Amino acid sequence: MAQPTDQSLIAALDIGSSKVSALIASRGEDGRLTVLGTGQRESRGVKRGYITDMAASEFAVREAVELAERMSSLTVEDVWASYGAGGIVSDVANVEVELGGHQVEQADIDELLRGGRDAIDRNGQVVLHAHPALYTIDRAQGVQHPIGLFASRLGVDIHVIAADPAPLRNIDTVIRSAHLGVKAIVASPVAAALACLSEEERELGVALVELGADVTNVSVHFGGMLVGLRSIPLGAHDITNDIACAFAVQRRDAERLKCFYGSAMTSPRDNHEMIEATQIGAEPGAEPMKMTRAQLMMVIRQRVEEMTSEVEGALKELGFTGPVGRQVVLTGGGAELKNIADYMQGVLGRAVRVGRPRQIAGLPDAHSGPAFATLVGLALLAASGGGDIRDIGMPVGPKKQANGMFGRLISAMKGGY
Repeated sequence: MAQPTDQSLIAALDIGSSKVSALIASRGEDGRLTVLGTGQRESRGVKRGYITDMAASEFAVREAVELAERMSSLTVEDVWASYGAGGIVSDVANVEVELGGHQVEQADIDELLRGGRDAIDRNGQVVLHAHPALYTIDRAQGVQHPIGLFASRLGVDIHVIAADPAPLRNIDTVIRSAHLGVKAIVASPVAAALACLSEEERELGVALVELGADVTNVSVHFGGMLVGLRSIPLGAHDITNDIACAFAVQRRDAERLKCFYGSAMTSPRDNHEMIEATQIGAEPGAEPMKMTRAQLMMVIRQRVEEMTSEVEGALKELGFTGPVGRQVVLTGGGAELKNIADYMQGVLGRAVRVGRPRQIAGLPDAHSGPAFATLVGLALLAASGGGDIRDIGMPVGPKKQANGMFGRLISAMKGGY
């Protein structure tokens, strides 16, 4: 295989509360991705998606990227990074200009986009994404290519995703401390949706539930874009901690019990299946503690019920109460809990499936599960160039775009519309 050029090399970095994972891929002339190397390390210094220890987080980032570099025999200089903590907001800004009935020209599009400067101002928050969704010609909505059409008024809906600046600066600082540049910081729901949801699903309406280690993000997608978002400070780690507390076992043993024996659904035989575990402080050679699977299931089920109730409430707040059949897709590490989709389907009363990332060439089997949807989505977003979602960067760090944040927005819109 030919050595990839700097322009074709893509590096993605997902800093989660349980793991830090990195991926290096090359983009072929046809735009398709080939994974060249991956790396993963236990996350340190991250709580509920926020950086809480700079030094520990930097070490985990450095290790994960170095593993991917060794596997690929390449060195990367900058990465596309994810952000999945709370504080992300999603909004749609509308801008219109008068045309007087003449044909829409490129100059009219330019004027319209210049008028969006104030519309995307988020009052102190950092704009992560500004996506020109659809144009409006007079009363006709949903226009994708307005140039050449006659109209009295021309409008555009700009989909904006923004976040608080301080947590983003922390992520940026951690990555740069590991001697890496930051191409962009991407909202985790945007990346995960690109990896797990089909274009038709996003058009018709779908809810994506990212069950992370410490945070659950609920996002609603309709008309091809993310239209609403809620963050819940609960995740798969809470189930692990409940097991550790209930049976006085170490967290690593609690995680093993959850993964090997846990489920979101109970069965009559749970009362007869015995499980052994070593309690904290047990003497060497001491008899292991024994419990029934039903006892373990009771602990898991309590937390799963709470999380599902919170997800249901978030969906109602976001207006996801439409016709029967609108689907919910689960992703993130928490989606790997056995029967979680079946349980949520029964409670939510709508179709629920587990979303796995798209298969791309060279992706290891170990990285093909829902826990790696965001990582794969970052690479897909980086490779898409002028695709559906235009990242407009964040104004931190020494590297800045010559035309500024809004200049990049205008260039992105011109490139695809």
